[in-house]
Amino acid sequence: QVQLVESGGGLAQPGESLKLSCKASGSIRGVNMMAWYRQAPGKQREVVARFSYGDSNYADSVKDRFTISGDNAKMTVDLQINSLNPEDTAVYYCPQRSREIDYWGQGTQVTVSS
Repeated sequence: QVQLVESGGGLAQPGESLKLSCKASGSIRGVNMMAWYRQAPGKQREVVARFSYGDSNYADSVKDRFTISGDNAKMTVDLQINSLNPEDTAVYYCPQRSREIDYWGQGTQVTVSS
C-alpha cells in the first residue's frame, strides 16, 4: 500500500502565499500521478493542478497563481500557491495510484481569511 502525507497548509490572509507538499512512501515507484485536488465543505472535489506529458494544466480559478512541481527521487509533489483568496479555502490532496488502486491521504487544510 501507499502512504501519503500532505503538509504546508494553515491559516493565511488574502494575498499571502503557501507551499504545499505531498510525500509518498510504501509500495510505489516514484510519484506516478502528479496532481493536486481540493474539496471545500459541501462542494465536490476538483482538480486544481495536473502535470502530464510535459505540460502543466490548472483550473481556471487558480491559473497564474498555482504552480505544481514534483521530484521522483524524493517522492514528493509540491504546490506553490500565490495570491491566496478566500475561495481557495479547502482541504488539499495529492493522490497516488499503485496497482490500479488510488490512494488518498488525510489532506492539508488551507484557510484564507482576514
